[in-house]
Amino acid sequence: MSEAASSDAGGAAVHPSRLFSGSCMALAAGAAMFAISSDIMLALKEEFALTNAQVGILVGWSGWGFPLAMFTLGAFVDALGMRRLIVFALLCHTAGVVLMVTATGFWMIFIGLSLHVLGSGTIEAVCNPLIATIYPDAKTHKLSQFHMWFPGGIVLGGLACYALTRFGAGYWQLKIGLVMVPTVLYAVMLLPQRYPATERVQSGVSFGGMIKETLLRPLFLVLLFCMMLTASLELGPNRWLPSVLKAGGIPGILVLVWITGLMAVLRMFAGPVVKVTTDTGLLLVSAAVGGAGLLMLSYATSIWMAGIAATVFALGVCYFWPTMLGVVAERVPKGGAFALGVIGGMGGLFVGFVATPAMGWIADTYLHRELVQTVTVNGRTIDRAAETRAVVAEIERAYAAWADTLGKGRLEQVTAANAREAVEATRNVLRTAGPTGALPKGDTATALRLAWGAGPTGKPADAASDEERAAIEAKNKVYDILRPADNAGGLMSFRYVAPLSIALVLIFGAMFIQDRRRGRRAKASDMDGPTESDTDAHS
Repeated sequence: MSEAASSDAGGAAVHPSRLFSGSCMALAAGAAMFAISSDIMLALKEEFALTNAQVGILVGWSGWGFPLAMFTLGAFVDALGMRRLIVFALLCHTAGVVLMVTATGFWMIFIGLSLHVLGSGTIEAVCNPLIATIYPDAKTHKLSQFHMWFPGGIVLGGLACYALTRFGAGYWQLKIGLVMVPTVLYAVMLLPQRYPATERVQSGVSFGGMIKETLLRPLFLVLLFCMMLTASLELGPNRWLPSVLKAGGIPGILVLVWITGLMAVLRMFAGPVVKVTTDTGLLLVSAAVGGAGLLMLSYATSIWMAGIAATVFALGVCYFWPTMLGVVAERVPKGGAFALGVIGGMGGLFVGFVATPAMGWIADTYLHRELVQTVTVNGRTIDRAAETRAVVAEIERAYAAWADTLGKGRLEQVTAANAREAVEATRNVLRTAGPTGALPKGDTATALRLAWGAGPTGKPADAASDEERAAIEAKNKVYDILRPADNAGGLMSFRYVAPLSIALVLIFGAMFIQDRRRGRRAKASDMDGPTESDTDAHS
């Protein structure tokens, strides 16, 4: 189909450019939530006293809706109808935002985020085959431009979060509510449109033929495995990046905005890049550069180091997702919407249920090591475990005394209850440590997070009482030991993911070499001219 209005099988007008623009806005809605949920991780950890592993489950396992939509709805796009699925996505996005904004605990956030991700998976299940259908001669190029709006949406969401925080309106509920802006826009843009039958239906491939072509082709199975790794290398670190760098004193959301902004620009010009490098060549270079960039990010301790590493990382991972979809659309064309749904769904499934939670577990492991290890700094031995125990004990004493001084008003009583909850958590840690002083993994960091979230605000000099001043000083000590440990644990999780690029380099390298050999054989055959059998066959 051309950019001008075309007709579907029923003769109704189909407008490719309008469908494409609306699809981009719908993708941006899900991407904005990705950025916002990444930005508010620290706030959620402190408000609901969550561990890194719990946050990993929250933002990882809530992604079940993405692969579910891609796997199931991708196969039935033609049967269910594209417009009906767009309406379903709209309802999921709206309900997800409402639940999250009104959340009072972990499970409401989880269910709301799950619904929103289900809506985003539905958008991809519809729009990937839609774009491959309306642009049959430029699949990889147009899919790259479409998926430009995933990093583009992250940029918009990330900048909005940063601006709200800078101007003192950084409530996590308000940030989530911003997602309704692109949601309303894509509803207005897409709902009035007419939708064509997919390329698979137009070419006469049966439903059974589509399934067989997808699941029984060795090439597709190899690409499926690669999609797990490419998605983990791109999306797993991006999910953790803002909170990890923020814990190290670096504005992580701005680094994420830089990464995704650069990705958006590069995806816009994917067509000429693919022509120069070929799709497998592009994937090969991307794997090598992306892995190197992520390894560099795992050592970032300043905004300048983070910026340089983030640039290399963005250059590497920017073409992964759309190029993988383009390769499938072009090399497994009879797989249709089902092949695209399975490949995208597997990427989302692996990131959500394996990569992201695993990174959280790794971060928790190394965070605890930071809290209890013995280190040597400038020739001086420092017992971090003793320092952590001292801070935990100080929180117990200072917060208990401060809570007793609070008044009888409703807000003061809520504050006192939160302080006493932190006190009880620290007492549990000290009881578990016992005479050996071995601080428990997980519970120690959770108690420190509770203390940080429940403590008084302001400076010690501005305290209204000696008890409040002691509590503020204790809270500041929590910050001094918890944030660097959180940062170190997160950076180590990056270091564990980076080696996935080695497997990708080997696989994409083999595919690239095979493509080059085929190209040389085809060129040699053309130079030799038609054989006698060829002449007979065409006579």
